Amino acid sequence: MVATTLAPFDWPVRVYYEDTDAGGIVYYANFLRYFERCRTEWLRALGIEQQRLREKDGLQFVVVNASIDYRRPARLDDRLTIRAEIAETARTWLVFAQQALRGDELLATAEVKVACLDAQSMAPARLPASLAMKIKTESPPR
Repeated sequence: MVATTLAPFDWPVRVYYEDTDAGGIVYYANFLRYFERCRTEWLRALGIEQQRLREKDGLQFVVVNASIDYRRPARLDDRLTIRAEIAETARTWLVFAQQALRGDELLATAEVKVACLDAQSMAPARLPASLAMKIKTESPPR
């Protein structure tokens, strides 16, 4: 396992009515959606599109573990910052440390382990060489 020093990647999110429950509070499972979008945009910022990765290299990413701690509610119309940072890397997986923030206020934290798989066999596969290199040498724009 290798830790990385990449800078955190931030993605803005606005809370819409569809994200909330009857009380105007973000439904807890929607934080998983926000975290997923942030990781996807992080990949895009590194020049990696998941559909192209699947078609060209026969690889895909899947979440194999997620742990979330909820601290404060997010509400309708809030502007949030969703943050992703790589906490650990290995040959076939990444662990992301993620946060949901409203300004400086921490609303939720998550640790999400994402594995790289061969899209046909669904067996573990090495991270694409281009991604492994970028993780070591580049920080996507914030």
